[in-house]
Amino acid sequence: MDHKTQHSNSTREQLELNLGEQLNALISASHALNVRTAALFDPSLQPAAFLIVRCLLSYGPASATFLAESTAMDRSSVSRLVTQLKHLNYVKSETHPEDRRGVLISLTANGREKALEALKEKENEFYQRISTWEDSKLEAFIGMLKSFNGQECEE
Repeated sequence: MDHKTQHSNSTREQLELNLGEQLNALISASHALNVRTAALFDPSLQPAAFLIVRCLLSYGPASATFLAESTAMDRSSVSRLVTQLKHLNYVKSETHPEDRRGVLISLTANGREKALEALKEKENEFYQRISTWEDSKLEAFIGMLKSFNGQECEE
């Protein structure tokens, strides 16, 4: 291997390490922000309960199986958290309209309102970080994230 190729490989390796550091920082900051947002929703609940609330907010009424799969939790954990959320009037369960044996869990009006309030705080945090960016920088960032996430970039 010639010197130029070695230098190119070490530069690439350093770039990949730098990327890894930035991704770790993003993941850590995102997790911390999710925990703070969950505490804004209801400090008496575990942050995992807010994952269920966010899932219901995003997808609408869902089965416990869907919630478990979507949040990467086991069904017993989802069941325990849903019970807590029901006692606090954040969620309710109803018979599935298409399968009378099934149950759909959904947000109550109170749960939806509190979730939206908590998420507004999270949005403000992200907005502050990009508020001074030029539109072109924001568009480039969005494009790179789409590409990184395996989505096609729109021209």
